[in-house]
Amino acid sequence: MSRDASFEDGAERPLNLGAMDTDDLKVISALVQDAVFPITEMKYDRKARRFALLINRFRWEDKSRARHAPERVQALLAFDTVLGVATQGLERDDKETVLSLLTMEWDAGETPSGKLVLTLAGDGAIRLDCEALEVTLKDVTRPYVAPSKKTPSHES
Repeated sequence: MSRDASFEDGAERPLNLGAMDTDDLKVISALVQDAVFPITEMKYDRKARRFALLINRFRWEDKSRARHAPERVQALLAFDTVLGVATQGLERDDKETVLSLLTMEWDAGETPSGKLVLTLAGDGAIRLDCEALEVTLKDVTRPYVAPSKKTPSHES
C-alpha cells in the first residue's frame, strides 16, 4: 500500500519533492517560504523550457530546532514547461541584490496551462508562463546554521 508524501517525511533527510498539482505546490511553497537567493542564481533556459533558482531555504520541516540553532540548506527550485518569464520590481543589473521568496501561487489557465507567480519581499515578483504545473525542489547541500541564528519572523 502506498501513501502520499507528507510535510513530516522530510524531517532529517534531504528533500527531493515534485509538484504537479496545486496541493503539492502548497507543500513546496511552505517549505521555500523565506528562502533567500542572490539575483545571480536565477536562470532561464528557454530551449529546455526550464527556470531554476539556487535558494538558501529555511528548514521549516526540522523538528529538532529546539535542540540546535535554526538551519538553512541550499536547494534547487526548478520549474519545467516554462514558456516565458517576466519580472516586476527587480533591479536585474544590480548583481549584489539578494531576494527573499515569500509565496508561490498557481493561476490556472486553459488546462493544463497557467501562470506561476513567485512573490518576493519588497514588492517584487516573478511570473512564469507555463504549459503545465511542474515544480521540483531538491536539497543540494548539507544543512548549515542560519547566519542570523534566528527563525524568520512574520510580522505585520
